[in-house]
Amino acid sequence: MAATTAQPMGSLPSGLGICTTAPDIFYIPELVFGGLVWILVASTHVDPPNPLGWVMFVSVFCFVMTFLWMIIFAAGGHKNSSPWAAADFAYHGLAALFFLSAGVDLAIITIRVKDGDLKIYRTYISAVVFAFVATLLYFIHAILSAIRWKYF
Repeated sequence: MAATTAQPMGSLPSGLGICTTAPDIFYIPELVFGGLVWILVASTHVDPPNPLGWVMFVSVFCFVMTFLWMIIFAAGGHKNSSPWAAADFAYHGLAALFFLSAGVDLAIITIRVKDGDLKIYRTYISAVVFAFVATLLYFIHAILSAIRWKYF
């Protein structure tokens, strides 16, 4: 009989287990799509500064926090305790809400600049799509984290 690497829903993975279990398998795509939003918005002239400042804050904050969260989980710093499962749900829910608001802000700004430079317009469209993909990934991660927390 072959050994399985799947862990029960009532435990938090560590090491390479974060690359094979749901919801932790979403760490890498969250980093990729959140980082793409950061790069695309940062590569253009930030105008207007306030709403795009929020988009930059969200993308940088979530990128850094997700990376740190992934390192903590990979190192086993959570000690398989219930408060970490709750914090995992809370962080990913907050990140989903942040990225949703940033994506809406960026979509509104994109509509306003459609008559301007075509390159910036296309860059913003790409950033909006990636922001909503990141929102979806964080939301799915939050839902699966809530289910895992329920079994603790």
